[in-house]
Amino acid sequence: MPHEEAIFAGGCFWCTEAVFGRLKGVQSVESGYIGGDIENPTYKQVCGGDTGHAEAIRITYDPSTIRYSDLLDIFFATHDPTQLNRQGNDIGTQYRSAIFPLDDGQHQLASQGIARASADWPAPIVTTIEGPATWYPAEEYHQEYWEGEGQRNPYCLAVIPPKLAKLKKSFAQKLSN
Repeated sequence: MPHEEAIFAGGCFWCTEAVFGRLKGVQSVESGYIGGDIENPTYKQVCGGDTGHAEAIRITYDPSTIRYSDLLDIFFATHDPTQLNRQGNDIGTQYRSAIFPLDDGQHQLASQGIARASADWPAPIVTTIEGPATWYPAEEYHQEYWEGEGQRNPYCLAVIPPKLAKLKKSFAQKLSN
């Protein structure tokens, strides 16, 4: 079965990677940068907030196990899509909520996902649909961050467990063993 990809930006990529890496049908989650105007940006450049890039994840998944619309629903449930250019204490365009569809079908599903999620939030969703844009993988030390260094990082310990608890509560049937 061919695999498909989805690219989402929902704040810190360490946090979103930790969520999506636990889903049935997800083969891999890669942290990276997208949406800006600098080729091959570094973490330091993106954190500076003036590259236009967002911290994002590229999910490789099996569509016969999990659908793009399911990924969208999980995306909207596990970050705050009503915060413009921030997630909690992470402030800047690099932390924006954005979807980068890879084709017209994903673009349409992204619009439907925003409409569907709007009922679950007390404020308007500010998630943008962007692209096309070039994907740049983040440096190796950012990959699978929560599984290693993140377990000792106070920021991650404060932010990721509540996201994982919400994932388990709302999407238990989608979790891998």
